[in-house]
Amino acid sequence: MVKKAEMEIEENVQRISENIRRAAARAGRKNAKVRIMGVCKGQPAERIRAAYACGIRLLGENRLQEAEVHQEQLGDLDVEWHFIGKLQKNKINRVLKRFQFIQSVDGVKALEHINKRIDTAQDFFVEINIGEEVSKSGFTEEGFKKALPYISTLARIRIRGLMTIPPLFQDAEKARPYFARMRALMEDINNQGWKNIDIQQLSMGMSDDYEVAVEEGATMVRLGTALYGRRLQ
Repeated sequence: MVKKAEMEIEENVQRISENIRRAAARAGRKNAKVRIMGVCKGQPAERIRAAYACGIRLLGENRLQEAEVHQEQLGDLDVEWHFIGKLQKNKINRVLKRFQFIQSVDGVKALEHINKRIDTAQDFFVEINIGEEVSKSGFTEEGFKKALPYISTLARIRIRGLMTIPPLFQDAEKARPYFARMRALMEDINNQGWKNIDIQQLSMGMSDDYEVAVEEGATMVRLGTALYGRRLQ
């Protein structure tokens, strides 16, 4: 059963990698480095391990408690763990302890809480609510821009990436303008030269729209179904 899962995931990884290569080529992104994140939500450890065997070294977790279980079960694997779920104040210490990166920093208060809890400067992503949807967390574009002068004063915070989930569309092409706005936002901010803010990563694109995201500049795509198949729980 494990071997079958590994074979299925290996085929998925090959297909995804080729799709990414073609998408980058269409956009003229020569030698583009786009990392595939395996989103672990609802996945048993053996399927995550199968993805690792197929070359996946970047794993994303939405739920802290589930992540703690996965990390105990997969502690022998050399992987980079990213937290991509809702960041709760009372769980920040545990998240900081267990993850190399937090992608879902969704506001100034969260940045302040993190800055108080770490002793040395660390890299973080911030979440941008690019569609300004009430149901989603994150800075708005304008809100993030207005916060930059203050964020740049937080001595132990280094902003190195932006993460987003655009509005959900059946047609992935409709997400393109949102991804393009994220790329433009990154370029605009980097041109301003803020201290401690140098955005090199765009985490955007999921199973249904990652090719469009790559065409618009994604450096990291977060994949669940496309990688593992239908979620088991």
